[in-house]
Amino acid sequence: MLKNTKNDYIGWLVMIGALVLGLEILFFNRGLIFSLIFSCGLIYLGRKKAGKKRGKKRGRVLFIAGIFSFIISIINMMTFKFLLLAILLHFFIQFITSKKNPKKIQVEVAEPKQVPQEETMYKSKPLFENIFFGQQKTPQGVYEWEDINIQTGIGDTVIDLSYTMLPKGETVVFIRNIIGNIQILVPYEIEVSIHHSCMAGSTTIFGHHEPKVINQVIHLKTPSYEHAEQKVKIFTSLVVGNLEVSRI
Repeated sequence: MLKNTKNDYIGWLVMIGALVLGLEILFFNRGLIFSLIFSCGLIYLGRKKAGKKRGKKRGRVLFIAGIFSFIISIINMMTFKFLLLAILLHFFIQFITSKKNPKKIQVEVAEPKQVPQEETMYKSKPLFENIFFGQQKTPQGVYEWEDINIQTGIGDTVIDLSYTMLPKGETVVFIRNIIGNIQILVPYEIEVSIHHSCMAGSTTIFGHHEPKVINQVIHLKTPSYEHAEQKVKIFTSLVVGNLEVSRI
């Protein structure tokens, strides 16, 4: 019951937030879309120029200006203020409720019962962590493979599958990034399926190159993927950035 109430609360919050965002764009702040696109454009141009020797300094200036402009645009949004107020109100209501209905601890004396043994769980260290800023890449030497499922903010991600032994069956890689580039290096004997979503950027997937990807979803896979013993399914999403998948 509590879980359903929480889900209903989140659902209503998302619906009202979407409604407030629509009203803000249509009636109160029509320049919001332009300012966000302008900020993302500055960030994209800055990253592109920073990768070149001549425009490296200018690229950094454009990148920082884009980040600053994007943050200011988000903070000034009426929708952001509404969500912040809703979160604070939610915690305030929870605090008041906990004060009115404190938890009661009752001690019951009963005959000892046979307790079933808990199932043993093993915790392993993931290859990547969720980060907001910075670059992540797989180790240079041989490493043990773990399926990847990460969310990053601003930065690049590099995955080299040639230094690990992939298990038989389907291996999964999930990468969700806001701004940055994703590079995945795949051995020749491994079949690949790629689901990529991007707002603005470019893609290079083996021989398939698209220099301008604007609000697209791309799905490609190698011919023998369905019947392969070893295969990798890759899910990536970018707001602004480039995806490169190549053989090594």
